[in-house]
Amino acid sequence: MELQLSGKTAFVSGSTQGIGFAIAAGLAAEGVRVVVNGRSSDGVDVAVEKLRAEYPDAGHSGLCADFAKPDEVGRLLEELGDVDILVNNVGLFGLAEFESVTDDEWARYLDVNVMSGVRLSRHLLGGMLQRGWGRVLFLGSESGVNVPADMVHYGVTKAAMIALGNGLAKLTRGTGVTVNTVLGGPTYSDGVAATVESIAGSQGAPVDAVKQAIIGQNRTTLLERFISPSEIANTVTYLASPLASATNGAAVRVDGGVLTAML
Repeated sequence: MELQLSGKTAFVSGSTQGIGFAIAAGLAAEGVRVVVNGRSSDGVDVAVEKLRAEYPDAGHSGLCADFAKPDEVGRLLEELGDVDILVNNVGLFGLAEFESVTDDEWARYLDVNVMSGVRLSRHLLGGMLQRGWGRVLFLGSESGVNVPADMVHYGVTKAAMIALGNGLAKLTRGTGVTVNTVLGGPTYSDGVAATVESIAGSQGAPVDAVKQAIIGQNRTTLLERFISPSEIANTVTYLASPLASATNGAAVRVDGGVLTAML
């Protein structure tokens, strides 16, 4: 399927590895010029070189910034030009008992997971509306709909992300701009893979056996396996395209059936 994305420019926050890099690669494969982002300049350089090696014609680039540091975010916004596609992927994730999460930690999660999207959208949405076409995408989670008891702080930020996307979509009425959120489920990202490998090493067990044991504890997944980053990226790439013009203000599930309610 031709997604009609060739010649577009995208910025993907938190895109040097994992789901973010899979999205960057998916867009690049469709002829999009991608600006990647990460906290480490070395990580950004490696990601850019990977994209240039596989998709050499689009002029991919990178911007280093830690979204937990306001001065770095400010510098990124100054350097970031107009883009056609904004993918708000950067985020923090972690298990913690509700009573143990301090105000400072709550603020850090809100700043990175929610305010990153606020700041980037505020900077870029107006230009999209003026030009008459654009895509804003948020990488949400099924945890924003069914908030886990052991990740209340995380789930609340993902719920806020869904609300942010829904509200911003209402600003696009009658234009060629859309704003949507993708609700991912249990995904075998680089971080998850590292955790699984660490557990397997400590237990002297095969990685695949540990991987299956972990996902087997999730009784609601209809896939009965982890989602791959590329599966998330496929949906994001489609929603970024002109072919998805009738999808706006939506929370699109790519959760493997973890969310079992009909709506």
